[in-house]
Amino acid sequence: MNLLDIGVLSKASGLPASTLRYYEERGLIASVARNGLRRQYREETLDQLALIALGKGAGFSLDEINGMFDQNRQPDLPRPSLHERADELDQQIRRMTTLSKLLRHVAECPAPAHMACPRFRKLLRVAGPGEAVNQRPAKNA
Repeated sequence: MNLLDIGVLSKASGLPASTLRYYEERGLIASVARNGLRRQYREETLDQLALIALGKGAGFSLDEINGMFDQNRQPDLPRPSLHERADELDQQIRRMTTLSKLLRHVAECPAPAHMACPRFRKLLRVAGPGEAVNQRPAKNA
């Protein structure tokens, strides 16, 4: 069994030792031995850290990520939750793409006033937070 010292694991993963200790405290990874005061980890811990980074990047909480490992710290990925999160990310990508188009249009729009530009108003409605933006205020309000 090839063990990695916490310093080696830190360098290989790009994570500070404090983050590794925190992940261990949270039960996301586990040291298997000590070399003096230094924690030792199995090489598979690098794969676990990669999965943790993937989960964080996808917006899962550390508690949710912790639930994606079995008691032996092997991946036990909940496919329905992953599909749901992928759908949420697709929606977020669409919103962010629209927002990017809106910002580019605002930066380049030749109209003297943005609210007079039909394309700007259309993009504004699409990028807005929902019905509140899509409804016009009453004239007497």
